[in-house]
Amino acid sequence: MGKITKAMGILMIISYISFLVGCSNQTIPSINYYKNIDHKEKMEDASSSPYGRYPEKVVYTLGKLSNSDHAGMPEEDDFENNAYTRYLNEKLNIQNKNVFSGAGSDYSNMVRTAITSGDIPDLMVIEDYETLKLLVEEDMIEDLTPYYEQCASERLKEIYGSYGEHFFDEVTFDKKLMAFPETLIDSGPNILWLRYDWLKQLGLKEPETIQDVIAIAREFYEQDMGQTGKTIGLPMTTAISSDYIASMNILFASKGAYLRNWILKDGVYQYGSILPEAKEGLIELCQMYEEGILDQNFLFRGDQNIEQLIQEGNCGIFFGEWWSGDNPLMKAKKMNPKVDWRPYLIATDTDGKTSYVQQNPVGKYVVVRKGFEHPEIVVKMHNVLFDSLAHGDESTKEIASYYEQNVDQTARPCSINVDYQDALKRAYKNIHGALVGKIDPEELGLLDYSYYHSCKEYLEKKEQASHVDWAAYVTRILACSLLNENKIRKIDAFLGVENIDFSENTLENLKNLENEVYLSIIIGEKPIEAFDDFVKEWKKQGGDALTKKINQQR
Repeated sequence: MGKITKAMGILMIISYISFLVGCSNQTIPSINYYKNIDHKEKMEDASSSPYGRYPEKVVYTLGKLSNSDHAGMPEEDDFENNAYTRYLNEKLNIQNKNVFSGAGSDYSNMVRTAITSGDIPDLMVIEDYETLKLLVEEDMIEDLTPYYEQCASERLKEIYGSYGEHFFDEVTFDKKLMAFPETLIDSGPNILWLRYDWLKQLGLKEPETIQDVIAIAREFYEQDMGQTGKTIGLPMTTAISSDYIASMNILFASKGAYLRNWILKDGVYQYGSILPEAKEGLIELCQMYEEGILDQNFLFRGDQNIEQLIQEGNCGIFFGEWWSGDNPLMKAKKMNPKVDWRPYLIATDTDGKTSYVQQNPVGKYVVVRKGFEHPEIVVKMHNVLFDSLAHGDESTKEIASYYEQNVDQTARPCSINVDYQDALKRAYKNIHGALVGKIDPEELGLLDYSYYHSCKEYLEKKEQASHVDWAAYVTRILACSLLNENKIRKIDAFLGVENIDFSENTLENLKNLENEVYLSIIIGEKPIEAFDDFVKEWKKQGGDALTKKINQQR
C-alpha cells in the first residue's frame, strides 16, 4: 500500500504541473528567476533611496581633481583606495576608477582633452562655469533633477537651502539641474597672519588698522627679521585681489574699494575696480613698493613661492583666509616649532569694523556623463560624506584620523565640500563650547569632535604639542573667534557675473586689461594717471554694457 500511495502522490504532482502548464503559455519560473527578481528589486531600491546599498558593486570612472602632494594621506593610501573610498564602498558598494588625475592647469587640460575626444568619464569635477556650459550645450551630461529630488537626504537639502532659494541657479539650465555644486561657506574677510615672536622682539604693538600693518611690515623688512638678508615686508599675489594668500582686499577695503566686484552704490551696481576709491588703494601700493615694504619680487612669485617664503622664515606678515593656519602655516610650524604665528582682524572702517564682499557661494561642479547607468550615485555619495558621516560610527574612525592629520579634501573622490553657509560659526560654537565645558564632546559631529580633540591636546601641552594640533587650534579657535558678526560688515554685491549672457572673451579681456594696468602702476612703469585712461578703456571694451546687464538682473 505504501508504494501505491507514493506512486499516486507522484502522479498527482505531475498532473498538477501539467494543469499549470496547460493553463498558461509561460514556463514555471526557476529558482534563479526569483533570485533575479530579488536582485532587480534591490538594485531599484538602492537607485531610488538616499542610502540604499547596491547588491553588486557599482564601479564608476572618474576625472580626479587631486593635488600635487598626495593630499597628505598616509603613504599606503591613494586616490582609489583610502579612508573615503573604503567608507563609500562599505556604505554604498561603489568604487571609483580614475581615468585621469591631476591638479591645476594639468587637470584643466585633461578635462578639455576628454571633452574634445567626446569620451568623458562617468563622473568628473569641473572647475569653471564656461566648461559646464559647454558640456550642457554639447548634450554630454545628465539632468540630475530627478535624482536630487528622489535621493538627496533631508539634511543635504537643508544644507543647500541655507544658501537661499537661488543657490542652484548657476547649475540650472532650462529648469534642469545639470551639475552637483560645491558650496563655498562664508569665510568672512581676509585675516592678517603675523609672527608675534618678531613683533614682541621689536617691542611693537599689535595691529588694528591697515596703517599699523604697513608700519610692522616696514620694520620686519628693514630689520631683516629672518636674519637671512632675504626678509620681505608684505607679500602680494599678482592677482592683487584673491581668496587665497597675499591678497590686498583689506587694503583696498580700507579705502572703500572692493576690487573685481559689482557693489551696490547709490542704488545701482557699480564695478569696484574703476571707482575713485580704487585709485587711492593703488597710490598706497605704489608708495609701499617704492619704499621696499611691498615685496620687490612679487611679480615673479606664484602661490607656492609665497608659501615657501613664509615657511622658510623670510616673511612674517601676510593676509590670508581663516584656514591659513593649516596651509601654509602648519608646515612652517613643523619646520620651526618656535615660530609664533597669530591671526588678527584688521579694521577697514572708522567705526572699527571690517568690511568685505562675500564670495560666490558656488564653487566647483561635479557632472555625470549622459548615459551613465547610475547617475544617482553623485547624490548618494554626498549624502554619505556630508550627512551620515557627520554623526560618526565605528567605521568612521579612519576618516576621523584623516581630519586630525589635516588630510586635504582632494582625498575624497569628487574633491568638493558641502556644508552650511554659516559652518564656521557653527564649528566655533561647538568646539569652543566643548573646550569650556558647555557642550558634551560626545554630542559633537565627527569633524567637530576631531578638531575638539586636537585643540584639547594643544591646550594641555602647548610646548610639546604637534604642529597638527597647533594648526587646529589657531584656525578653529583663534581665527574663527575673529569672525564675529559684531566685528564685520558685509557689502552688498552682485554674485554670479559668470551667469550673465555675455561674451566670455569680453569678460576675460576686461580682467586682463585691469590686471595689466594695475600691476604697471604699482611697480611704477605707468603713472597713477594711467588709472583714468584705464577706466575709459574698460567702459569702452564692454564694461559699461556688462554693468548695464547686471543692473537689469536686479
